[in-house]
Amino acid sequence: MKKEQIATFFATLKASNPQPSTELEFTSVFELMAAVLLSAQATDVGVNKATRKLFPVANTPQAILDLGLQGLEDYIKTIGLYRSKARHLMEACRMLVELHGGEVPRTREALEALPGVGRKTANVVLNVAFGEPAMAVDTHIFRVGNRTGLAPGKNTYAVEMALMKRVPPEYLVDAHHWLILHGRYVCLARKPQCYRCAVAACCDFQPKTPAP
Repeated sequence: MKKEQIATFFATLKASNPQPSTELEFTSVFELMAAVLLSAQATDVGVNKATRKLFPVANTPQAILDLGLQGLEDYIKTIGLYRSKARHLMEACRMLVELHGGEVPRTREALEALPGVGRKTANVVLNVAFGEPAMAVDTHIFRVGNRTGLAPGKNTYAVEMALMKRVPPEYLVDAHHWLILHGRYVCLARKPQCYRCAVAACCDFQPKTPAP
């Protein structure tokens, strides 16, 4: 994808969705962090179903600790890998209480020091909660970055770094939402829907997939 096409690419995505947001449901920074931690290798829909029951009962680090591991597992057992995620979330809550006064920290280093919070989760929190131009590269963004030629890379970190360099500054804060949604609903893994893609003219992928 040529530099002049990138601005058109994002302007088009913005026109169709001026204020994109995560599909995870949350009402606080901690709820966001917990939901993203639980979403690894799971769908947002599945996480939302679990957190709709969990968060009304426990939506702070101390409240999660008060549930106990078994109690937490009972709320999230419909989510894949729930046992390990429950352990990670419990330990993360313990660190938040002991080291951060129960508040989610605003630095990448402190976020990534929390169990279960990797670079992608930290990027989501920094971007969605604190408005920083961070790029959380999941499987959708990795695919879209490579397939379109927007930000080719052999791994998620390489794609993240390429996006941070190539996305125009005015689109950087919202870019990862547009890319995730585009990958989730249009630029599908097995068969991209090029025939209904608003940015197909900017994309390097060939041959374009015809309408069924």
